[in-house]
Amino acid sequence: MSSDQSHPSHFVQVLINLTSGAMGGVACVVSGQPFDTAKVKMQTFPSMYRSFMDCTVRTYRVEGMRGLYHGTVPALLANVSENAVLFACYGFCQNLVCQVLGMQDPSQLSTPWSIVCDILKTEGVCGLYRGLSSTWLREIPGYFFFFGGYELSSRILNSSSGDQPGALVVTISGGVGGACFWLSVYPVDSVKSRIQVLSIASPSGGFLISLLHILKKEGILNLYSGLMPTVIRAFPSNAALFLAYEMTKRTLTKWSYNQN
Repeated sequence: MSSDQSHPSHFVQVLINLTSGAMGGVACVVSGQPFDTAKVKMQTFPSMYRSFMDCTVRTYRVEGMRGLYHGTVPALLANVSENAVLFACYGFCQNLVCQVLGMQDPSQLSTPWSIVCDILKTEGVCGLYRGLSSTWLREIPGYFFFFGGYELSSRILNSSSGDQPGALVVTISGGVGGACFWLSVYPVDSVKSRIQVLSIASPSGGFLISLLHILKKEGILNLYSGLMPTVIRAFPSNAALFLAYEMTKRTLTKWSYNQN
């Protein structure tokens, strides 16, 4: 693109990110739903299944392939809307930071790790959780590692080229980002799944009561039940998510330039 071409308007950029995020959400669900089914079953009933393969095989024998895709429709609705908003906010924040710093393009931004180092030096570990509530206990650290893992991996793999990362780099980096997300927040997600499915917390309790209940009755290892299918699922599903997002975004951005 020539330097005299104007960038897409902010409204167009938001639409591009919304559409790209939605397409990424579809790709994520289609590629990862069977693994998510196994994850939830193993989190909810940790003593019922010996392993990821045991859970998958038993589900398939009893219910067939359809059983592994239970919940696909609500998962699609949730993921399409979630990722549309998530990536729209991601792109908006990148553009906002670029404007504040006087940069022309988000590719000039450094990775989130430099910000973390600065916070740790000035405020310590508690600074990373400033303003945290129980609602955000999974999302804030999780999406930090999600996008941080993606950006850092993409920067490392594409360090020898000044061009946009290719499809292979995007795919690998997306998988790394997904794996980083779940490795960082999995125990929190396990407690969330128990609360949603079994309602083990008392009406006056919440996350902390449920966490202490699991630790006291079952031990810390059960907080990691189902981690293997989750990480296995995270790599291909988030690789597909970021690939669909990036390719859709680039196509729509190129189209918007051609319209100007």
